[in-house]
Amino acid sequence: MRDLLQIKAIKRISLLIGIAFLCFSCKYDVLYDQYQIIENTVWNKDKEYYFTFMVDDIDVPYDITLEIRNNNQYPYQNLWLFCGEERPVGALRRDTVECMLADDYGKWYGQGISLFQLSTPLRKNYYFSHKGQHTFSFRQGMRNDNLKGIQELGLKVSKSVNSPVSTNPAEGK
Repeated sequence: MRDLLQIKAIKRISLLIGIAFLCFSCKYDVLYDQYQIIENTVWNKDKEYYFTFMVDDIDVPYDITLEIRNNNQYPYQNLWLFCGEERPVGALRRDTVECMLADDYGKWYGQGISLFQLSTPLRKNYYFSHKGQHTFSFRQGMRNDNLKGIQELGLKVSKSVNSPVSTNPAEGK
């Protein structure tokens, strides 16, 4: 009986160590992962959200993902965003991004039940051209002055999982 208890204890400890290893190893290549709460789930058209992080390694590609958390009160299928990228050197880059949050029948693409989280890739295998502080900013581009239903906005920057073996293409320029 004592041997059986020891075997069960060893199995439990091994399982806990395995789970801890998986949890910590998944975060290793994440450079930045932050969310900002949209107050009262109403996003005013003039409110801009900023995400600032440091890049020290420009020799590897990164995946940049926009994280959107919306609830059932969001009235549209898509979300238009004005995106800005401020780099340590060079002009401010601006872009317009459309995020599809639901299909034609109103089924949310994101994971969840009453709060849905959707990851939208902004850039894949992206090489930062300069080391230093980078800032991404987002402002809603919908027709509503006060857009309801978006609860949080996040940005995740991680080393690219499918990175090519080649060197940084910016080095040759």
